[in-house]
Amino acid sequence: MSGITLPFDQYVLKVHSRCDLACDHCYVYEHADQTWRSRPNVMSVETAILAAKRIAEHVKQHDVSTIHVVLHGGEPLLAGHDRLAEIVTLLREQLDGLCHLNLAIHTNGVTLDEKFCDLFTENGVKVGISLDGDKIANDRHRLFRNGRSSYQQVIQAVSLLRARPEIYAGLLCTIDVANDPIKVYDALLSLEPPRVDFLLPHATWEDPPPRPSATAYADWLIAIFDRWHAGGRPIPVRLFESIINTTHERSSLSEAIGLEPSTLVVIETDGGYEQVDSLKVAFDGAPATGFDLAGSSLNEVARHPGVQARQRGLQGLSATCQKCPVVRSCGGGLYPHRFREDSFDHPSVYCADLLALITHVQDHTTMTNHGLPPSTFDALAAGYGGAEDIEALARSQASIQRMIIASVPERPAAAWELLVQADRTDPAALRTVLAHPYVRVWAASRTHGGYLANVAAAAAYRAGIDAKILVQVLGGSVHLPTVGTFDDVTGDSATLVIEGGSTWIDGPATPLTEVRRLDAGGFSVLLEDRDPSRDCHQWPAAAKLGKTDFDAWHGCFSLAWQLIESDYPEYAPGLRAGLSTIMPLAPAPAGKDVSSTARHAFGAVAAALPADPATLALLLIHEFQHVKLGAMLDMFDLYDESDSTLYHAPWRDDPRPLEGLLQGTYAHIAVSDFWRARLTGPERVRAHEQYVLWRAHTARAIETLASSGRLTSFGERLVGRMRETVASWESGPGSSPA
Repeated sequence: MSGITLPFDQYVLKVHSRCDLACDHCYVYEHADQTWRSRPNVMSVETAILAAKRIAEHVKQHDVSTIHVVLHGGEPLLAGHDRLAEIVTLLREQLDGLCHLNLAIHTNGVTLDEKFCDLFTENGVKVGISLDGDKIANDRHRLFRNGRSSYQQVIQAVSLLRARPEIYAGLLCTIDVANDPIKVYDALLSLEPPRVDFLLPHATWEDPPPRPSATAYADWLIAIFDRWHAGGRPIPVRLFESIINTTHERSSLSEAIGLEPSTLVVIETDGGYEQVDSLKVAFDGAPATGFDLAGSSLNEVARHPGVQARQRGLQGLSATCQKCPVVRSCGGGLYPHRFREDSFDHPSVYCADLLALITHVQDHTTMTNHGLPPSTFDALAAGYGGAEDIEALARSQASIQRMIIASVPERPAAAWELLVQADRTDPAALRTVLAHPYVRVWAASRTHGGYLANVAAAAAYRAGIDAKILVQVLGGSVHLPTVGTFDDVTGDSATLVIEGGSTWIDGPATPLTEVRRLDAGGFSVLLEDRDPSRDCHQWPAAAKLGKTDFDAWHGCFSLAWQLIESDYPEYAPGLRAGLSTIMPLAPAPAGKDVSSTARHAFGAVAAALPADPATLALLLIHEFQHVKLGAMLDMFDLYDESDSTLYHAPWRDDPRPLEGLLQGTYAHIAVSDFWRARLTGPERVRAHEQYVLWRAHTARAIETLASSGRLTSFGERLVGRMRETVASWESGPGSSPA
């Protein structure tokens, strides 16, 4: 890479250097750096052409797949409709087809109009608006030079964007602790932003922020976090999500925290290259590199000591920061905020705030390694759990999925870049693919490393990304999880093409056979009979189903789901929220029903097609208990894993390890409950026999677990809730001894 650490993939183009507001907290005009005074008001077409060519040159040299360009200022809309159209066109001409270009503009919004919105809509430019809250909060700083309020113009701009959600990027709010945090949050929330950024006001140790208390900024943000978290996180908040991500060793979404290296460069209206713009708060000329578009390539800028200083991760932080318990989330805070005595080798001027905020967020979103509210834990521990409870499990599983995928030993660069692109383009599409149960089974097995390309291709197809990628062939087939399968493919690999919403193999192959789904009452699950990692259950997987077998499954599932919804309403919402996949097992021995789950396959139940829908309903309810408890075991230490004692399970002849007993007991709560619900039906004699048997077995197993002396506090809490559930049935039907 020509001696550079990392290529640039984020660019800020200063298209206009002046502003129509006089915000007294602006880092461009109101802090140490005053170089704006000597720069042209607007970026010329010639400078824009050179900027686009320099960026294209850098993209080619380093094969950068995705870049982000933000049009900035000053106030970029002051460049006018025509100049902005010219600049956007130049960027598209140079970069479209060379890489994926994400274009955005950050504006105060006061001159945003329909003509600008037409321009941005036609060119895919996302628009972010600066707004500090309600009118009182916003007008504390964001005023015109004559002291007039800008609030109504900004609200009008937001209204224009709400009418065009495809270009509405979100709101940026600079914190002032004199404002009421809840009023600020509620005002922003009412505008339905796709995302909110809360920004600490730029400051240094030399010019510290106003501070009424030691952690005033943390306290302000914590008030909003508590409201946001208790309200179910109704909108993405970049700072809070970045703390949660970095806590779980995922990437930060903000340069304000985290250890990710900076890959951003600023291009000023005169063509000068600058470092991160917020350095203007440190001293006059702080962002300067000494390079410009005419005389230097971006490679030269990337070798600048100031740029490389922000790419050193943990080693680039002060000794104090490196010893801090939250350093991997904090990352030392924003680089300019560390400035003191001609050096950035210090903690942030917001150090105490960051420590308090990060600790609070971690404490309130994490019971162990992944977040689960206490009320959700208790609902699940009782043997049930509604849609919101299962969705909480699914969110936790999603974070685990991403970490496991990131740890796959073989990560072809093209596949990884495509996954990153899908995450930026359509995160929901990527989540759908990564949530497929057998993707995690594959990743956890650490076999077929090239299969990551198949996963990436599936995500790209779902996200509508055009791509060409080498995928893995297994058993003569190319499988794209959640999408479908190409058969009759020769060799160990094949080139897959995705273009215009279609996909094909570049060579001999049958057309894509799409995945099939079982549908009933508005509920749909994938019938997985092709995934190469599906044969991971206790019983062998069935071969690919023909039409007759598929129709039999569809009919049985439809009737089974009707039964679950009518007779087992306590289980239906959780199944609807978490059961994503049914994997057919090979036919069972005569007179026997077989079903199974796999530890890493969250959301999947495997079963051989039973003789009747009622049995399938029982198998689904029973096995989904294992799915739920498996996810809880990923989050909570429920027992002493060093315990090698074997325990009696009333339903088996062979003694079981503690986890096996725990799994069986939890699952048999549902089995007992299944028969309990049938005590007044036409098969009440058999139901009574089965209910009394399984309830007695489950109650004895609960007491064995409780007396083991090997449960953690969480395990004791879970077993206690199970005991309460079984005890609550004592006065109901079937409570008499067998």
